[in-house]
Amino acid sequence: MLTKAPKGTKDVLPAQSSRWQYVESVIRDICARFGYREIRTPVFEHTELFLRGVGDTTDIVQKEMYTFDDKGGRSLTLKPEGTAGAVRSFVENSLYADAQPTKMYYLSTPVFRYERPQAGRQREHHQFGVEVFGSQGPSIDAEVITVALSLFQTLGIKGLALNINSIGCKKCRPAYNTALREYLKQREDSLCRNCRERIRTNPLRVLDCKEEACREIVREAPVMLDCLCDECAVHFEGLKNRLEAADIEYSVNPFIVRGLDYYTKTVFEIISTDIGAQGTVCGGGRYDGLVEELGGPSMPGIGFGLGIERLLLVLESLGIQLPEPRLCDAYVCTLGDAAAVEGFCVTKRLREAGIKAECDHMGRSLKAQLKYAVKLGAIFSVIIGDDELSKRVAVIRDMQKSEEKTVPLEELNQMIKAGIR
Repeated sequence: MLTKAPKGTKDVLPAQSSRWQYVESVIRDICARFGYREIRTPVFEHTELFLRGVGDTTDIVQKEMYTFDDKGGRSLTLKPEGTAGAVRSFVENSLYADAQPTKMYYLSTPVFRYERPQAGRQREHHQFGVEVFGSQGPSIDAEVITVALSLFQTLGIKGLALNINSIGCKKCRPAYNTALREYLKQREDSLCRNCRERIRTNPLRVLDCKEEACREIVREAPVMLDCLCDECAVHFEGLKNRLEAADIEYSVNPFIVRGLDYYTKTVFEIISTDIGAQGTVCGGGRYDGLVEELGGPSMPGIGFGLGIERLLLVLESLGIQLPEPRLCDAYVCTLGDAAAVEGFCVTKRLREAGIKAECDHMGRSLKAQLKYAVKLGAIFSVIIGDDELSKRVAVIRDMQKSEEKTVPLEELNQMIKAGIR
């Protein structure tokens, strides 16, 4: 057990980490262009935050949270999603007192859910998400969606579908819940056990059930779009108008409700057909009452989250190759003990000059060192033996052209930097 990772967790090995780093660099660049700044919140929070924020009728709270008591008897939970922690920080640090909107993102933040591991979804996975506070109008909804679409476009991902819906607000949703509950009660015997319980606790969650029998029933169920109040209807039309004006294709899917209780008005999902049945690669929406629910002022909010693992899976399934960084610019090969000491110092100076440099730590022969330099993809090898050491020179070999020249050690940095530009 000491040499096996816990179920539902995966290592990101050194050979794989460059893919993560590239995607993260693209995300940071896009967020900067849209004016979003990074927030980093703790890996664990007080359990009550998720009970009140995510909702105690959700599957996350009822089945999936990693909750424990610390030595002081406080109930803490490893965060199962990113929004609640961001809202808690927004309230605790009085960011609502700043000029609005407040636009933030979190990147590769670990989240934890006890569920059956499946394609692109682990018990520990990592999320990128954005959160915006303070803007009531539909333009920010369109912008948040555009952030996600810009990421996929920049990475070369095609064949995605944007689905949007409105699930109303606290003014119009109660009437819809009543109509939906009455419809479901008449068909209760055909629903799964979980959905029969949801009729009582949160009928909206039945629309999100993955059981085929339940999906068949909800296809004929009343839809929230027919019950929207004037404010929600105008807001949804405003979102559609902006998406159309920006030439962003979308479909209205009245069965999108998302899995968290805090959503209001706009909800959306971006779907891929390339990773099997679990095709949602990004989802989010509005949560206009969450800041107030968690002790802050009345303040609207909207955001989305996506799993980095799932994003990388989509890239792989589409055959999209991400750039691989060059591991080594110059490999310093040495012959003899004295040359090895000098080679170590030469390598240090190369690195200080901003050059990716390596030297031998394994006592390899010159032939083996040169072979290893090829494996690392080095542009140049630098060869120092006793003869070169006595003359304070080194032999530089261009690994692509197989050309060599002898240069003074003090000119080495300049020569290599010129060759790798």
